[in-house]
Amino acid sequence: MRITFAPWGETLTELADAARRAEEAGAEVIWVPELHRSASVTAAAVAQATTSAQVGTAIQLAFTRSPMVTALEALDLDELSGGRFILGLGTGVQRLNEDWHHARWGKPVPHLREVVRNVRRFVAGATLGEEIDLEGEFEPMRIRGYQRPYPTARPEIPVYLAAMGPAMTRLAGRIADGWISHELCSPRYLAERILPEIQAGLDAVEGRRREDLELVVSACCSVDADPWLAVDRVRGHVGFYASVRSYADFFAFHGLGEAQHQVVEAFRSGRGAEHLAEAVTPEMVDALTLNGDRDRVAEQLAGYVGLADAVKLSAPTHGLSPAQIRTAQNQVIDLISATSGGLQ
Repeated sequence: MRITFAPWGETLTELADAARRAEEAGAEVIWVPELHRSASVTAAAVAQATTSAQVGTAIQLAFTRSPMVTALEALDLDELSGGRFILGLGTGVQRLNEDWHHARWGKPVPHLREVVRNVRRFVAGATLGEEIDLEGEFEPMRIRGYQRPYPTARPEIPVYLAAMGPAMTRLAGRIADGWISHELCSPRYLAERILPEIQAGLDAVEGRRREDLELVVSACCSVDADPWLAVDRVRGHVGFYASVRSYADFFAFHGLGEAQHQVVEAFRSGRGAEHLAEAVTPEMVDALTLNGDRDRVAEQLAGYVGLADAVKLSAPTHGLSPAQIRTAQNQVIDLISATSGGLQ
């Protein structure tokens, strides 16, 4: 099982340095998100700071750019990284797309399917000058007279999809090179809710096999010799996600429905999503994150062996000061060094 990493930095320079240190510690992929920064610009900074680790977006928003711009950015990032880029795409939520980006939402599963189709088609023919004529309900693509005058690092760039719901998860099984989990994903949830849908997607396509898809599980990780401090540091992270009502099924699956309700009530009372730690119980933290001293976290991490192909580790950030995040991140990088070479 590969160990991968999602770095944090108050500046892009700091983030790139964390990526470099994680690579030196043994992280095989460096993943960058899209919310407070542009995923493609951050990936460019990471690509230049590293030499061997793959560089992936986890995730880049799929509907807020045209598929052609997404493909162009992927080609540029693959060139910049020397063929190390992974294009991780996700839909985001409806409000983010429509209100923040003025982007079309529609039906996210068929919409994302068309985006992936168009990106792959453009990447495959960008330097050949081939005509592209693709029909679609959401993303028709008609390109004539275009030829990219630069060589590409690879004729294909791997596309990973972020998915949580069953329909989107099945789509990942059908068409993607990899699947990326939500930021909170326990081994039991992965085994009982995700893997059956992944397999259903694989089974729907003749010739598709489990080894054709890399499963990347995301794990927020809080390491400290003081177990209480490790738990307390990550409570805000859990509270941020628990405040979102659309995750009710996820929390209920873990027997945490009432606990999530208390967090939602705290949020409704005016407590900001970044400051919900006090409403989060230790049981919620234990069920949904990796936490404790290094030995305990390594034991929890081993729970994904045989289920996931890779784990994306990240430090908690919500409700913490930059100094606290730096401390947490350094301890995660130290953990990566201690588990260098992956877990069997």
